[in-house]
Amino acid sequence: MSTTKKPSEGLTEGDAAKTAEADAQVVTDATAGSAELSYQLEGSVPFFQRFMSRVGSFWTLGVLVLIVLLFEVLTPSMLTKAAWISTADYGVEYLILAVAQTFIIITAGIDISVGAILGFSAMSGAVVMQDMMSGHNSATAVVIVGIAIMLVTGLAIGLLNGLIISRWKLPPMIVTLGSMTAFTGATDVLHHGAEIATLPNFVSNLGTTSLFDGWLPLPVLVALVLTLVCGIILARTRFGLHTYAVGSNEVAARRAGIHVDRHLVYVYGFAGLLCGIAGLMVTADFSSASPLAGYNDEMYAIAACVIGGASLWGGRGTMFGTLVGTAIMSVLTTGLVLINVQAFWQQVAIGAIVVAAAGFDHIRLQSGDQK
Repeated sequence: MSTTKKPSEGLTEGDAAKTAEADAQVVTDATAGSAELSYQLEGSVPFFQRFMSRVGSFWTLGVLVLIVLLFEVLTPSMLTKAAWISTADYGVEYLILAVAQTFIIITAGIDISVGAILGFSAMSGAVVMQDMMSGHNSATAVVIVGIAIMLVTGLAIGLLNGLIISRWKLPPMIVTLGSMTAFTGATDVLHHGAEIATLPNFVSNLGTTSLFDGWLPLPVLVALVLTLVCGIILARTRFGLHTYAVGSNEVAARRAGIHVDRHLVYVYGFAGLLCGIAGLMVTADFSSASPLAGYNDEMYAIAACVIGGASLWGGRGTMFGTLVGTAIMSVLTTGLVLINVQAFWQQVAIGAIVVAAAGFDHIRLQSGDQK
């Protein structure tokens, strides 16, 4: 029978000590080489990319402060109660849609129909409430049925988008572009392009009620609570974990046992439900349902998400970042109005911000890959 000796067998104590010293020297050299390589690699990455990778999404807080200070210099009314209420009104609509968009963008998708879903859901519920009021139904029944119609309509459209995307493997942008076009037209069809101003008092009161001497409108509180709840769902639940997994690597998510197609349907359905809630808040805020509600809001929602750190390539994003991004968009909108910038220039500014934010996101990704 043959025997195999271990490398250490047959060595004297002196030889063993020399071997240990040699092994230690190898480890030391490898560590030093790795550190030198890391230093060289870092030196090869442009300074701006290294800076962006270190500051991460916290740069948005600094941008928000700078924008507020800039507009305060340009117009003394920026920090008044009236300006805050105006900013908050914009923020409610943008924030709820941005929260919905965040879930979708994290899955490496995009939904440009969120504004159309908001408008169609709001108009659907308003039409039903108006018809029920003319039929002398109880106010409670009118409110319950009308709100239910808004939420179910948003949920149904979101589920439809998700089913088409997951089953037919079509690009999310193409599917939601079709949805945006179809439901924008359908909103006009519902009431012949006219707004509905005859709504139950409950809806109007929901939009006008405020707390803390008028500093906190109730719709703002609803939007903040929704953001908090969705933040917990995204960060602390299996649903959120699966959302990140699908966006980071769909193939790996499938191999890990995640039902990717079904999860995408859930994500788009949940986003549609949030759009329905946004439709209710906008209707309450204006005490009417307008066929123009939600118009172009998808751009603001996407911009808020990307500014807040959500990656258009999927797998990254937080609700806190979306909240800060929405605050930037809302403050920017209010500030441009206060300094009398024409509306079409506001659109130019928003478009430029979207492109710049996407560029920053790409730089962060590049710096992460080169580390």
